[in-house]
Amino acid sequence: MYRPNSLKQRLVAGKKALGCWLGMASPIAAEMLALAGYDFLLIDNEHGPASLAESVGLLQAMSATPVTSVMRVPWNDPVYLKRALDIGVEGVMIPAIDTAEQAVQAVRACRYPPAGFRGSAYQVVRGASYGIGAPDYRETAADNLLIICQIESKQAVDNIEAIAAVDGIDMLLIGPNDLAGTIGRLGDLEHPDVMALVTRAERAIQASGKKLGSIAFAGRSFQQMFDHGYDLIAASTDMTLMREAALAEVRAHRKANR
Repeated sequence: MYRPNSLKQRLVAGKKALGCWLGMASPIAAEMLALAGYDFLLIDNEHGPASLAESVGLLQAMSATPVTSVMRVPWNDPVYLKRALDIGVEGVMIPAIDTAEQAVQAVRACRYPPAGFRGSAYQVVRGASYGIGAPDYRETAADNLLIICQIESKQAVDNIEAIAAVDGIDMLLIGPNDLAGTIGRLGDLEHPDVMALVTRAERAIQASGKKLGSIAFAGRSFQQMFDHGYDLIAASTDMTLMREAALAEVRAHRKANR
């Protein structure tokens, strides 16, 4: 299972990356979307129902395809991060990083000593191919892993330069919904105060040299976000793709067959 991280290589090469969220905990949906050709699929263990054991099935469904696996963990929890890495996710997205200190702890949780404090089980875990055929895992895992920290609050935007300066973070991803909520504008993503914070974060992240990610929001398509300077967009979810296709089909039926 252990292999070069094609998503990280793509981003380092200056190419754009498009992905889809996995919120249904369905290996069949994960396998189909992987075969569709996305650059990455994002297992949502913050808001999705999947357990870590169920996430293994999602990773197995992706493993025969080039798609890169990323997991949004529930929180900046070193125990969960350790277990996510051990089951073989190729990237981690960590929510609600508000300070540089939190960012440092997130990175250290993903590193073996002396650079961090990730517990050692690379001799047997799935992430290291169960100790079979990945003799360099201990030495290369840190550089191969993609670490994404989410910027989701006004406090995070106020601290954005310090967060972006933390070594080991590859990307800062703006979470517009929670960001809006922290200034009392939940659901009002196009409000000038929300967009002002987003613009501040965008400029600071781009100036830092770190990669910039988000979802498509405020009426913009993923391509418009790319054209605006974003490097990575998680555009759709398995649930919304199915929901919108189903609603469109039913509407067409009702219109033609009243």
